[in-house]
Amino acid sequence: MRHVVVVGAGPAGLAAARAAADGGARVTLLDSADGLGGQYWRHMPAERPAEREHLLHHRWTTFGELRDALAAHPAVTVVPSAQVWSLERLEYGARLNVLVGEPDGVGREALVLEPDALVLATGAHDRTLPFPGWQLPGVYSAGAAQALAKGERVAVGRRVVVAGAGPFLLPVASSLLQTGASVLGVHEAAGLGALGRGWLSRPWELAGAAGKAGELAGYVRDLVRHRVPWRPGEAVIAAHGDGQVEAVTIARLDERWARVPGTERQVEADAVCVSHGFTPRLELAIAAGCALSASRFVVVDAAQATSVAGVWAAGEITGIGGADAALAEGAVAGTAAAGGDTGAGPALVAGRARTRARGFAARIEAAHGIRGGWVGWLRDDTAVCRCEETTYGRIREVAELTGSRETRSVKLTSRAGLGPCQARMCGRTLQELLGGPEPSLGTALAPAVDRRPLVVPVRLGDLAALPQRPQQSPNPQENPT
Repeated sequence: MRHVVVVGAGPAGLAAARAAADGGARVTLLDSADGLGGQYWRHMPAERPAEREHLLHHRWTTFGELRDALAAHPAVTVVPSAQVWSLERLEYGARLNVLVGEPDGVGREALVLEPDALVLATGAHDRTLPFPGWQLPGVYSAGAAQALAKGERVAVGRRVVVAGAGPFLLPVASSLLQTGASVLGVHEAAGLGALGRGWLSRPWELAGAAGKAGELAGYVRDLVRHRVPWRPGEAVIAAHGDGQVEAVTIARLDERWARVPGTERQVEADAVCVSHGFTPRLELAIAAGCALSASRFVVVDAAQATSVAGVWAAGEITGIGGADAALAEGAVAGTAAAGGDTGAGPALVAGRARTRARGFAARIEAAHGIRGGWVGWLRDDTAVCRCEETTYGRIREVAELTGSRETRSVKLTSRAGLGPCQARMCGRTLQELLGGPEPSLGTALAPAVDRRPLVVPVRLGDLAALPQRPQQSPNPQENPT
């Protein structure tokens, strides 16, 4: 029986695991969280569930169906709290090194897997552009704020400002309101002109996103009911406070996202949630040798196959398209990984849904994509790398003194991107400040900020205890779903 390993248990991973199992494969589903659902279906732990959780999520019925189908399938093994800490290339496919247990725990179980087929559904994390004061306690990425709101019912503050770019700002604001926070405003960097051109210039690409209209209406109702203003063409350009956010400066932006002089105003707040789109989690795909597109996503064909034999990809690492696209791509990838025909049956239906959903994704980028004027928000003392406290002025100084604008060189000299997050927060920003993407984009090679031989921190004791021979699968166990 063909063994398929799926990494990631969000919408794409769940759909891929189910399709592969239905296609006759033996499936191992790995996820670093202690439950299924990913960021989209992040929910309360089983020991303290919400009373009416279905009201807090879109497509909750779909999640329930996928979860229950995987739990009941005898060929599926779900391994939660499983961190793939490295991936090694083989002649065909890949070898996964996995540690199972609490991330900071001692004596985690080590697995080494060499599947017949690998589906990467590792998702994305939100990107935050730097601004003066963004290192203060009380400044959160919008994804972190939503994770606390959905997964713990914890508000990040009492008076919260939501800012950035993209549709994701609306569900974040809605989640904060449901926790009892007061949302002072939602500030979208894209102006009305850019939004109109982005969303309305190719209206046929929105044909497959009719279901999104209901979601949008729900978010708008939440904002109206709580009298939360939505302001396009504005951004938080600074945060202020003595050891904690106490206020933010908001300014109008022009078409290039440069602030309009004289429009600055201060708003008192104890938290600000910021997101300027998403960055795909590419570490495993890069380790496998998968080719990337010029827009920094994994290149796949009609069957979701990557440039590496035996490796498929689905979800946000192939393009930011939302849950509908992820579900469709996962179903196609799982079918193909199991050796099935993607041109017939459920996979054919999923492929058509994928095409429609990708049109919606293109509209998001056209309307909300980052413009270069944001660099004008920075001062020389603005932290670019929060982990290493490397400032914009230091990065410019290093580039000038060394005569190099190559990302790796500047990183090693300035220490930007060398902290605990390993450039996940500042890597894209650093590349853009130094003049744009690396020349290796579009090939199987990858930019330095995403190339990490160790995907997550690993204890030396865990490395010493690694098994010497690959295991075909984890020990059979009851799915903990």
